[in-house]
Amino acid sequence: MTLLLNTHAVPPRERLAYWTDMICNTYVQLECDAIESDRFAGSINSQSMPGLDLSVVASGAQKVLRTPRHIARANDDYFLVSIQTQGKGVLRQDGRDALLNPGDFALYDSTRAYELHFEGDFQQIVLKLPGEQLRSAVRDTEKLTATTVSGRAGAGHLMIGMIKTLWEDIDALEPASAVAVAGGVLNILVAGLQTLPASKRRGVSTLTSYHLTRIKGEIDSRLRNPALTVSDVARDLGISVGHIHRLFRQEATSPAQYIWSRRLEMCSRDLVDPRCAGQSISEIAFSWGFNDAAHFSRSFRDRFGVPPREWRGRPSLT
Repeated sequence: MTLLLNTHAVPPRERLAYWTDMICNTYVQLECDAIESDRFAGSINSQSMPGLDLSVVASGAQKVLRTPRHIARANDDYFLVSIQTQGKGVLRQDGRDALLNPGDFALYDSTRAYELHFEGDFQQIVLKLPGEQLRSAVRDTEKLTATTVSGRAGAGHLMIGMIKTLWEDIDALEPASAVAVAGGVLNILVAGLQTLPASKRRGVSTLTSYHLTRIKGEIDSRLRNPALTVSDVARDLGISVGHIHRLFRQEATSPAQYIWSRRLEMCSRDLVDPRCAGQSISEIAFSWGFNDAAHFSRSFRDRFGVPPREWRGRPSLT
């Protein structure tokens, strides 16, 4: 379902307040100050898909602030990615400024204060994804915010191309395809962030990579067992629990978090799989090793930004 919001039908003196409400409802709680409030205009065209909200925002010169007061009033935990398509912008967070020219993008975190500055008319594509989803894939995200990533080459170029194609075809996607595409966008975003100097770290050795692959494979094969523990995996692979934890220091998650995350991913897949339409949400959760429906629902919402029922029943993906 496409949601189009704009200021055209609003009296000029009310447009800035209306615009502020628009961006708060679409993204997170913010405040906005326009340079020419008497001639202000803006529009937001948004689409939702599992684990990823996608929007195109176009407007005039303004300053947008996310302050500690906003953060304290709302328990929002999202990462946003602004992809500049027209005009120029500056993103400020964590003591850094990212200058965005057309084709560039940058990451910012709703759990900490930030500023967006636009000196003239602009257009951006904005991705919004649950905080835990990115933190499970990238470590030290606070070192990667407000840093310009070029979209003219490499992973950034691939991501922007994928998003533009996605925008054109999103209404035609089947639910299972939408999940896969959202995962692909996340993977390419992670690849783009890993090109930043702050993400550089000592490479994982071939032997370490081999053992991590074995461990993850063993975990994935036993996810449906609600009693699965890291000790079980260590025993079956003939290695120590301590060694598994040392190997996972190379990853963005602990072994236990990996188990939890993979179970949530499998549930998210089955919830939109037509072959699982006859199963209740609880049945799907229990089939992947969860044993508390309420706890599963809270964890699912924390990971994907919506409760399981909404994920399964979104009309926009049918």
